[in-house]
Amino acid sequence: MPTRGASLAAERPAHRDPNVLRWVAAYTVSMVGDMVFYLALSWAAVQNGTAAQAGIVTAVSAVPRALLMLGGGVVADRFGPRRVVIGSDAVRCGTVLAVAAVLFVTDPGLWLLALLAVVFGTVDAVFLPAVGALPARITTKDQLARVQGMRGLGIRFAAVVGAPLGGLGVAVGGSAAAFACAGLLIAVSVPLLVSVRVRELPPDEATPRDGTTAWRDLRAGLRHVRRHRVLGPLMITIALGDLGFVGPLNVGLTLLADERGWGASGMGWVLGGFGTGAGVAALLLTVRGRVPYAGLVAAGAIIPGAAAIAALAYAPGLPVAVGTAVLVGLLTGLSGAMCGALLQTQTDTAYLGRVTAVAGIVSLGIAPLSMPLSAAAIGVWGTGPVFVVSAVVCALGGVVALCAPGLRRAELPK
Repeated sequence: MPTRGASLAAERPAHRDPNVLRWVAAYTVSMVGDMVFYLALSWAAVQNGTAAQAGIVTAVSAVPRALLMLGGGVVADRFGPRRVVIGSDAVRCGTVLAVAAVLFVTDPGLWLLALLAVVFGTVDAVFLPAVGALPARITTKDQLARVQGMRGLGIRFAAVVGAPLGGLGVAVGGSAAAFACAGLLIAVSVPLLVSVRVRELPPDEATPRDGTTAWRDLRAGLRHVRRHRVLGPLMITIALGDLGFVGPLNVGLTLLADERGWGASGMGWVLGGFGTGAGVAALLLTVRGRVPYAGLVAAGAIIPGAAAIAALAYAPGLPVAVGTAVLVGLLTGLSGAMCGALLQTQTDTAYLGRVTAVAGIVSLGIAPLSMPLSAAAIGVWGTGPVFVVSAVVCALGGVVALCAPGLRRAELPK
């Protein structure tokens, strides 16, 4: 049962609120578990099949996530994000631990890994909108931007810690040990989520459950986004930014490092530079809590950030590439944090699950599916042209933000 009537101390900054810190800790631990899980999944798939089959297994989780996330947003808003996020996180934990137990005693092959990826993606379609809707229930609107920065720091921590931890698990006990590690990390997040107190929505803000259907709730959420002077263009900006960003900074970077002879260590340095820049942007928002002219800052960061993505493919050497990656991380991290903070503060609380789902469809569902296309395009035209085209797509998001008066003038609450 959710904790009802939780008192939110408006005068207490989010980074000093134990309730918010418990949520951030739960989110961070869960993200570390996700990083370990996907590393274990890719390693196990490579061990049991060809490289192409491994790519299909690791990408297949994005399909149910993209198809079902809008429904997941409806579930989060109808039944409350706290209840949904706890239940879905527990299912994620149990599924991963069950597969780890199977792998300890037998080697069932690719079919089990593909099934696991589908189940994990399906549960994520419910889990992710609920996670996005929860911050508005644990703090006040003027602190949501700071929470977004803290969430960004958690993501950066997970990116730094998750891969080495997963690699250690594989080295010590193979894929089974890595899956067990991922499941245990997700298990740690469940009691932390249970301990988070939430406030109930006033009757005039809550999503009505009597006399309405899930389909009507879904249509109402889409209508809320379409008619909102900030959220409509913001969704287009987020979608274009993610579509232009995912390819170059994932599979594109791997192929670029191979083409330039930088090796795995060089790619690690570039990724480290990107993570450093993104971490600085998240820390800025965490410390300041509010950045003036948020809509204009987001647009102003997207366009030069896109130019830096294009420049990365033409860096004459590794040191320049690392410096460029820092700039990419700083600018895209700042624009991403601003867009996330505006989404949280501009959306009516009762619609947050559905609005988060709309934003997440492209970011977490469709954009990952573009990675094989980026790899194929690089194979035909090379890294330079593909990075430039991706940068143009990303920059279009900034142009949309500049051309939409509501988004360009949007401010974060004081």
